[in-house]
Amino acid sequence: MAKVLVIGGGGREAAISYKFSLSPQVKQVFVAPGNCGMQDYATLVNINELEFDKLIEFTKENAIDLVFVGPEVPLCEGIVDEFLKQDIKIFGPTKSAARLEGSKVFSKMMMEKYDIPTAKYQSFSDYDKALAYLSTQDMPIVLKADGLAAGKGVIISETMDDAKSSLKDMMCNSMFNDAASSVVIEEFLSGYEFSLLSFVHNDKVYPMQIAQDHKRAYDNDQGLNTGGMGAYTPVDIISQEIIDEAYEKIALAMANAMISENAPFTGILYSGCMNCVDGVKTIEYNVRFGDPEAEVLLLAMENDLYEVIMNTLNDEKVDLKWSKDYYCGVVMASKGYPLSYDKGDVITCLDDASCQVFHMGTKLNENNQVTNSGGRVLLVCDSGETLKDAQKNAYNQVSKIKCDSLFYRTDIGNNSL
Repeated sequence: MAKVLVIGGGGREAAISYKFSLSPQVKQVFVAPGNCGMQDYATLVNINELEFDKLIEFTKENAIDLVFVGPEVPLCEGIVDEFLKQDIKIFGPTKSAARLEGSKVFSKMMMEKYDIPTAKYQSFSDYDKALAYLSTQDMPIVLKADGLAAGKGVIISETMDDAKSSLKDMMCNSMFNDAASSVVIEEFLSGYEFSLLSFVHNDKVYPMQIAQDHKRAYDNDQGLNTGGMGAYTPVDIISQEIIDEAYEKIALAMANAMISENAPFTGILYSGCMNCVDGVKTIEYNVRFGDPEAEVLLLAMENDLYEVIMNTLNDEKVDLKWSKDYYCGVVMASKGYPLSYDKGDVITCLDDASCQVFHMGTKLNENNQVTNSGGRVLLVCDSGETLKDAQKNAYNQVSKIKCDSLFYRTDIGNNSL
């Protein structure tokens, strides 16, 4: 039987580790560094996700059969390249392929070069030129930091004054640190957004069931963008015809484009899609599971994750199967997120929740009590025969968990009801 190492420590990695633990082919799941909520199904390894040498040493010493990289930062820093040099089986894109997420400028260039449908845009590294271009655009407008910003590097401005202020904050006032030294200014797309994730190895692309996450912090899509406040799957409002179009024109097209660029893609390709009046368009690409999409998708997927990954890497048949139920996941976040927030507040009654609760940002205090240690703290996921049932069940479980320092949206899934 196999041993698996999952790299990362958030809710996405919790869901990945949990899913691997259910495989009859896997005898042990390690997660580095993991978090305290994963201890029931994985062995925590106290190694940071960017300590590549230590991770490689651990992998060799423990005869790990498969390494799965969860977060974008180590992928963009080249973790896969380092493991492949040591002939270690690892699932994720190389540093060159990870540029699809690591650089919005590169990603948009690829879409333009290979005729992948997307919003009109211009990219800038000079603030004055960016400001001049912005001044000629219609509102609303989308501003994107070129580099990684923990899922929060996108600002949608409704007015020109707000757009100019945000552009200055991004390029001149280090709003996203070095991530916004270059920016993409992009037309605003209106339509229905959905997430199409695929298992990819070179030109083999196996699409998952689609999901939708909710990016804004508060109900009715108010507040700042976050890493995601909840997700649900499936998304019935999107027809199979539209999903097929997104697969062909966005997911498969980019996999083939990366081969043409001598940077073939292996891993999870996240295609953020918008169903517009003139067809499906690409909002963005990520090079890993979305978070919180991973949590609902992996619960809905009936396949053995280990088998899916190994078959993908070995160019063997992959036939994804999905539950008939609906899954709704609600994020409980620290009050103040995505801006500043307090840490260390005790969370109680976690055992009262009779559904899957994935820890996203938690830590045990000196009294062995679970506390919040991040912006997004827990994802509570439940299912039902209908989306409304899944939503009702999830919020019923959320209500059982007690912590005055946490908040959550009350409308996850409403877009499809």
